[in-house]
Amino acid sequence: MIRDPFERLGLDREVLTVSQLNGRARVLLEDVFRAVWVEGEISNLARPASGHLYFTLKDSGAQVRCALFRQNAARVRQALRDGLAVRVRGKVSLFEGRGDYQLIVDTLEPAGDGALRLAFEALKDKLGAEGLFSAERKRPLPAHPRRIGIITSPTGAVIRDIISVFGRRAPQVELNLIPTAVQGREAIGQIVKALQRADAQGFDALILARGGGSLEDLWCFNEEVVARAIAACTTPIVSAVGHETDVSISDFVADVRAPTPSAAAELLAPDSSGLRQTLESLERRLLMRMRNRLAHDRLRLEGLSRRLRHPGERLRQQAQRLDDLDMRLRRAFTLHMRQHQQHLERLQARLGAQHPGRTLTLLGHRLDALAERLPRAMRDLLKDRRQRLQSQVQTLQVVSPLATLARGYSILLDEKGHAIRSAADTHTGQRLTARLNDGELKVRVEDNHQTPVTLSLLD
Repeated sequence: MIRDPFERLGLDREVLTVSQLNGRARVLLEDVFRAVWVEGEISNLARPASGHLYFTLKDSGAQVRCALFRQNAARVRQALRDGLAVRVRGKVSLFEGRGDYQLIVDTLEPAGDGALRLAFEALKDKLGAEGLFSAERKRPLPAHPRRIGIITSPTGAVIRDIISVFGRRAPQVELNLIPTAVQGREAIGQIVKALQRADAQGFDALILARGGGSLEDLWCFNEEVVARAIAACTTPIVSAVGHETDVSISDFVADVRAPTPSAAAELLAPDSSGLRQTLESLERRLLMRMRNRLAHDRLRLEGLSRRLRHPGERLRQQAQRLDDLDMRLRRAFTLHMRQHQQHLERLQARLGAQHPGRTLTLLGHRLDALAERLPRAMRDLLKDRRQRLQSQVQTLQVVSPLATLARGYSILLDEKGHAIRSAADTHTGQRLTARLNDGELKVRVEDNHQTPVTLSLLD
């Protein structure tokens, strides 16, 4: 059993184990620091699956481990992250297993700058979602402004720095101060009115500027009404609030952010020396180009002058060329006519060879010759045909049945006119025709000696 933690160790040199030492130390710390408030910045934030939160709370000189268990972490509404300034309440304890000194947190809330940072991030997310930070709505700065409005405090180093930069780089630019408070609650309304008044005066550009300070000092440039007043301006705006590391909502909404007021002035102040050098360089280039152009034109003019000739010489050349063309034309015409004449003669020769009168004469001679040959050929043909006919008649006479009949023979014909060649072709009582050399006889077959015959007594 652990004795009173405040009891001093005995002079008998009592020896404790490590566990006993850590146990007594834990009881002592928890009894003395039961509920303390500590303010610092979160770092090394860890979120294990158990739902507990572990982090280190630190300031510029020291740090302490913290544990925020799940049931208490559920009541925290803020989004915790490294770098967030918070105020925590809890008891100081000791994790006996490792001998680590720690703070068991039961309450956590934003502290000072931490609360402002949360509000800053919330407004930044809101305006960013509305598109107030988009690059499409950013307006370009004028290259050579003539009138510039400066929205800042009339006192302090900011306005002096801006005037100094313009006096050194561009003294010809007209500067107009639109005074306003740049710190505190009253500054919010003044900045909004100054923006509206400056935007209505037709400046080429505006500079919204303030020197450095804490987050609380610069907070009026993180207000929503100021951001929306900047977004509503039609004049390009350069935001130069704080030092290089300071960032405000106005910087995001403005068309251009400058790290310092002097840098904003340099953005809008064209460097006179640079412009003078550029002008001198352009002047030299212009003179060089003019000399080169004049030299080129002079050479071209000399060339044209050498090529230019007296009109009389030109006319004589043209007259000579005209005579030459005339002679060439005459020669070409004569040659062309000769060729056409020769071609015409060839055509006439061909036409004469194919003249109809000559053809008719030739055909007449041929017709006369054929007329003479035709009677002779007809006589010769008739004579030849007559001889052939007589020969065929003689041959026919030799084999003709008429010659046979002339020798006393006859031909028997049946009722159809067919010649009877055999007795078997007849029958008894058949009537036949007997053709003689001179006339015909009607006869009847009495007996063909082929079948018995009974003659009718009446026949």
